[in-house]
Amino acid sequence: MTKISNGMRTSVGVIAGLALTLMAGISNAAEISVASGITGNGVENFKKIVAPWEKETGHTVKLVPMPASTTDQFGQYRLWLAAANADIDLYSTDVIWAPQLADQFIDLAEPAAELMKSHFPSIVESQTVNGKLVALPLYTDAPALYYRKDLLEKHGAEVPTTWEELTTTAKIVQDKERAAGNGDMWGFVWQGNAYEGLTCNGLEWIKSFGGGQIVEPDGSISINNEKAIAALELAASWPGAISPEGVLAYQEEEARGVWQTGNAVFMRNWPYAYRLGNGEDSPVKGLFGVTTLPTGGGHDTSAATLGGWNIAVSKYSTQQEAAVSLALYLAGPEAQKKRALLASQLPTIVSLYDDAEIAAEQPIIPQWKDVFLQAVPRPSAPTKSSYNEVSSLFWSAFHDTLSGNGSAAENLELLEAELTDLRGDSW
Repeated sequence: MTKISNGMRTSVGVIAGLALTLMAGISNAAEISVASGITGNGVENFKKIVAPWEKETGHTVKLVPMPASTTDQFGQYRLWLAAANADIDLYSTDVIWAPQLADQFIDLAEPAAELMKSHFPSIVESQTVNGKLVALPLYTDAPALYYRKDLLEKHGAEVPTTWEELTTTAKIVQDKERAAGNGDMWGFVWQGNAYEGLTCNGLEWIKSFGGGQIVEPDGSISINNEKAIAALELAASWPGAISPEGVLAYQEEEARGVWQTGNAVFMRNWPYAYRLGNGEDSPVKGLFGVTTLPTGGGHDTSAATLGGWNIAVSKYSTQQEAAVSLALYLAGPEAQKKRALLASQLPTIVSLYDDAEIAAEQPIIPQWKDVFLQAVPRPSAPTKSSYNEVSSLFWSAFHDTLSGNGSAAENLELLEAELTDLRGDSW
């Protein structure tokens, strides 16, 4: 019989201990499911962003891709949450959803208390409902006007500062390019489908004309006014003239598809399109710039819809400890910086706007400060749980106007009556 020395006993004990630790780690390893809308190369970026957390914790992350339409995404979330679905641990949430989904998510105020001190206070506030921190900010968002520098220079045109100038310039450059042989060229692409994105576009046009915010911060309904009518009338002149007829079915990716193939002079879109447009395989790489969205109707202030996405932990998750850990990581400086570098998404951590590496790699981010300063919120706070119905009524009235189903004046008068009925005594 072979004797086991004291040294061997120690080694065996250590190995056994390591094995037990490893087995415990494996048994405790969790797969955390994250539901998130994905655009562009978002799947690849997501894997890169979560990889350090997976390595550090031993857990894995499963991405559950959601529809590109935020309206469809919200509808699916509500179905899952109403059914107390335990299969989804984390939900990426639009900035406007906090009041409507607050009861379905855990309060992150305590675990995130220190981290939130580094974020823009207004963005943290947007995710706080009755003192409960519903979700942690991942990135903020505001759209801009993309323009083809080369085409404007070629045809002696300036970057427009008003919607009226954009309409004229888009038509001139579009027609000249078509005459030169590019029959696929359009002047302006944007998001005209009947969904939340059309609410964003419409809010920008109306607000930049001085026509208010649909429903004002005090809850009053302001949509039916001459400036709002003028804004919608101008927008209704675009489909078939400077925009494809099909723009009435466009969401973000359809607009980017036309733009990035080189077949549009101007585009309204979010920051994610900047990185993709400057990708190695992009026909418009290095040919475009971005600026604030125009003003209109003699008004002197631009408007860009405040967007942004956050991360919330489901109260139905059976792995809340790991889910909270991942949420804190995703909202932290390492992930936010990686997201900025990979996808040109605007951080919510203030110090990252002064980060030299981000400025060198993604000059769009310091540039976007001016855009962000013009950001205007959608009326989710004053309309509370009714916001989705408000937005649906608005984009439907707007889509009818763009499609020629009633005039802007008729549709906004009807919209005012519908909103008044929905509000009742109070929102």
